[in-house]
Formats: sequence, C-alpha cells, structure tokens
Amino acid sequence: MRRQVVSTPPRSRRSVGPTRGIRRSAIVSAVAGALLLSACAADTDPDRSVTIEGADASLIRATVEESIAQTGAQAVIVRVMRGDEVLLTQAWGESMTGVPATVDMHFRNGAVAIPQVATVLLQLVDEGVVSLDDRLSTWLPDVPFADEVELGQLAQMTSGYADYLWSDEFRDGFFADPFRQWTPDELVAMATAQPHVYPPGTNWNYAHTNYVLLGLALEEIMGRPLDQLIQERILDPLGMTETADPGTPELLQPALHAYDSERRPALGIPDGVPFVEESTSWNPSWSLARGAIQNSDITDTATVIRAVGRGDLLSDESHALQIAPTLRGTTTAVDGCPSCLEQNEAYTYGYGIVLSGDWLIQNPLFHGYAGVAAYLPTEDLTIAVAATYGDESFDEDGQPRGNIAMTIFRDLAAVLAPDHPVPSRS
Repeated sequence: MRRQVVSTPPRSRRSVGPTRGIRRSAIVSAVAGALLLSACAADTDPDRSVTIEGADASLIRATVEESIAQTGAQAVIVRVMRGDEVLLTQAWGESMTGVPATVDMHFRNGAVAIPQVATVLLQLVDEGVVSLDDRLSTWLPDVPFADEVELGQLAQMTSGYADYLWSDEFRDGFFADPFRQWTPDELVAMATAQPHVYPPGTNWNYAHTNYVLLGLALEEIMGRPLDQLIQERILDPLGMTETADPGTPELLQPALHAYDSERRPALGIPDGVPFVEESTSWNPSWSLARGAIQNSDITDTATVIRAVGRGDLLSDESHALQIAPTLRGTTTAVDGCPSCLEQNEAYTYGYGIVLSGDWLIQNPLFHGYAGVAAYLPTEDLTIAVAATYGDESFDEDGQPRGNIAMTIFRDLAAVLAPDHPVPSRS
C-alpha cells in the first residue's frame, strides 16, 4: 500500500518552524522494506549521535525489529537502561525518505512533561510554599469552579473539569488550521463552557484542561514562567540539555519527522483512500501547559522518567504520594466523560504519572509522534521509545493503528521483565 503525503518542509536550516496553510503538492513516500540500522559503537556515549549497546543488546534489538515488522513503524528510536547501565540506544528506519533516523533526533515528548509539572508542584509542597489542598481560586479567581478545585486535584486529574478536546470548537479549529497558536485562555474557555463533569475529588478523567490550569497557577504562585521553573528544577538538575519548550512549533535539530492522518475527513479525502500529511511542524500549543510543551531526545526521555520513578527530585513522602494510585476502583461511568472508566489495573493515575501494572509510564500520542517513557522500580529498568508512522501503521481508511510505541514497549517489557507484564487497557 502506498500513501500520498503532503509535505511541510522546514522554514530554516536550524528549525522546523510553523507554516500557514498546507503545501498541496503531494509526494509519494518511498516505503523502505529494509530497515536502516544505526552503526554500533562502544558501550560509552561520547556523543548523542551514535548507537551504544551493552548486555542484552541482541535480545532488545531482535525484539524491536520484530515489533517494527508488526506495527509498520517508519522510524523507531529506543533507549533501554538497567540501573545506570545502558543496554541499548539505537534508531531504526527513516525520518524522511532517504534520511535515516538517528539516536540524537528530537521529537515531541507530549505527556512526558506532565510528571515534570507535577514534580514542580510537589517540590513547592516540600518547601512549604503551597499545599495540595489549596484552592485554585487563590491564584486564578476568575476561572469557573476555581473555589471548589484544589491544586492537588488538578495534578491528579480529579478536578472534574471537562477536556477542551471534547469541544467542537477546538476540533473544528484544529482541523481547519493545525498550525494555529492556541492560548491558555482560549483552551480554558472552551473547557469551562462545558458543564463540570463531576464534583471535584469524586472521580477521575484524563483532561488536558487540568495541566493548562495547573501551569497557569504555578506561574502565579512563583511569579515566573513555567518553562523557567522546569528548567531550574527539573532539566538542569538532571542534565537534560536536549529538552526545551521554545514557545513555538520549533524542533531542536536534528528533528525526527512525523506523519499523521487525522485531518483526512476534514480535507474531504474519501473513505478507503490512504492519505497522510507531514505533521512535523503542526503547532502543539494546544497540548499542555504553556512552558511544558517540549521536544526532546531519547536520552533525556529515559533520564526524566527514571528520575521521576526513583523520586530523585522529591522528598520520600512526596515521591510516595506521586506514584500512589488515584481513586483506584472507585470511578464510575459519567455521561459525557469518555475517560471516566479508564481507572483500572492497566491505567491508573498518580500525580502526573500513569500506573500500569508495576510500571510507571507516560505514553504520548499526537501529531504523528508515538512514544513511551517507562520505569519499573523493582528492577530499576528504564525503557524509552519514540516512533513515527509508516504505511503499514495505518488501516485501510488511513487511520493510525493506536500507539505503536506501546506495542514496542510491551514486547520489550515481556522479554526484559517477564514477571512484570504491562496490562492491556482493552
């Protein structure tokens, strides 16, 4: 199956920036049958552009390659660590036709920034600056229901705010212009125009609204932009030099290119006709708190999930709180709340972190980028995966076949930690 790709090229040599509108000239994407393997190097990491490997590298490599064949991924970048030892860091496939993916490429890390924001909040609790039960209205008094919602409920996603992604206004706006710059005020207005889903603290639902509001509150609390707080409290202490929120669709270079099909109906592409667009430059301003809309590389992705999983940046008390499940087993169906039944063994929530079986994870999926950052505390095992979609990753109607990075992660978990399987959400 061959696909038609609308290409949006970089606007400058350094960055992949925003473009207004879509280039209508289509190119045919060459589907490589053979995967391009990065050259192997020593077990040290002199720079971020070479593959490194250690024990179990052959097993990991074989597992990933089998998963790629199953998912049809166009590009995959993986880093696996056991303790401080890097078992494998490698890239497969192509970023663009004829351009091999490499381990130093940057991608949108999406929800991997969520535990970073939650960690900033918990640090402020450790420092006595705020309490988790402080009301949002203390800092954002004009937001509807702010006098009923606590900071901790925003971090746990138990506030009851609707997700602005459910709004027809948002969907129509995004499909019409994926390069649009959304403001936090616009996003909050769309969310709060909808009824509160349930009384705060009585249920759970995944809603981007929570972290947009939490980010605004943290800026008010500290009187500084959120990206500065994350830089000083998370990125700098962990040595994460390849992660940034530039405030634009810019990607650090080199960039991993991505492809997406979700606008196919909006563009009038008939059912049954495979069609995807290059989505590398689509604007992620809608996706999270201002200042936490990051792009990153695979090394930083593995670094931050391990630090969160170990509690390296928090007191023991706050760390235990962060990774404890929220309302396990108590959620019930709520009309108009698609995610209110996701609270189960496969997907429970702490403070900004997903609990799936024995694993702590985040698994972003948007703009054609699929990812997983996962940590298994009992084994000190870290798995980070970034993937983009190839022809066989889409169904016959051109729709993506779920989060392909999760398939790769589950397969790796099964061979590296067979006593700690990753539950299925189905």
